[in-house]
Amino acid sequence: MTTPITYRDAGVDIDAGDALVEAIKPYARRTMRPEVLAGIGGFGALVEISKKYREPVLVSGTDGVGTKLKLAFELNRHDTVGIDLVAMSVNDILVQGAEPLFFLDYFACGKLDVAMATDVVRGIARGCELAGCALIGGETAEMPGMYPAGEYDLAGFAVGVVEKARIISGRQIIPGDVVLGLASSGAHSNGYSLVRRILARSRADLDGDFHGRKLADVLMEPTHIYVKPLLALIAAMQVKGMAHITGGGLVENLPRVLPDAVRAVISKSAWPMPPLFAWLQQEGGVAEAEMHRVFNCGIGMAVIVAAADAAAARALLVAQGETVYGLGEIAARPAGAAAVEMLP
Repeated sequence: MTTPITYRDAGVDIDAGDALVEAIKPYARRTMRPEVLAGIGGFGALVEISKKYREPVLVSGTDGVGTKLKLAFELNRHDTVGIDLVAMSVNDILVQGAEPLFFLDYFACGKLDVAMATDVVRGIARGCELAGCALIGGETAEMPGMYPAGEYDLAGFAVGVVEKARIISGRQIIPGDVVLGLASSGAHSNGYSLVRRILARSRADLDGDFHGRKLADVLMEPTHIYVKPLLALIAAMQVKGMAHITGGGLVENLPRVLPDAVRAVISKSAWPMPPLFAWLQQEGGVAEAEMHRVFNCGIGMAVIVAAADAAAARALLVAQGETVYGLGEIAARPAGAAAVEMLP
């Protein structure tokens, strides 16, 4: 008689998946918004749009954490990558003026470790709290043979809403406007393939002191979530443009919000290069231009406002706990000129 084979024999533990769902429910519950009609547990989550919007427009975004996860595996630290996951999507939809409404995650692994997965999802829930959006569902995929033992992959999906008349498109940006920069919390979730290459070359001690902290802590610092301070700014004054500074740095992300007729003239001396980036540049022998094309180099979000509003914008953001720098200004763009000019 043939011995019966179960799904567990094939490498998938349904009971572990059920245990994970029960473990994360309390964390997801803390993120709920009044618009959520039905969240985790069903085939789909139900969310209505608040009646405060007359002409609501939905804004969506998706992203992952990238090879920063490889560092998380090496360090066996899984409690903050979920914040990174949320941040990368909600910061993206924020730049068009959207208030994040809800978030869904996709967690894929070869064999489900409930404790590890709970740490990850707890971080996702914390990111949602920081962004003011609801964690309404997701998918946990246990796929034997697809991932090395102890490793997983993450993807996230955010949906927000903005009043149609208040979409921030960048079309109103003109010469004379001011570019403000909001400090990053570190490398965020970009450039970690290069970071890991530099770490391997330098043989750095991840537990060693780095300006008063462990180097591992600096490298794993989660991506800063700018949602609440910038929504407060949008409510207080006209914000003409915003750019989330991710892979590509200022030189490749600012052009995404600039009209063809203008350029951003940025002074690299306007903000201090954080020690992490100076160390990466030195240890890796990375050219300065390459640094500014790969990393945020200390600026995680750029905000463009009229010159007359710059001082008030800066004061409001500082009051919200942000560190703000005047990066430069908008100028006319001559034919053939780059959209961003980086001055010393």
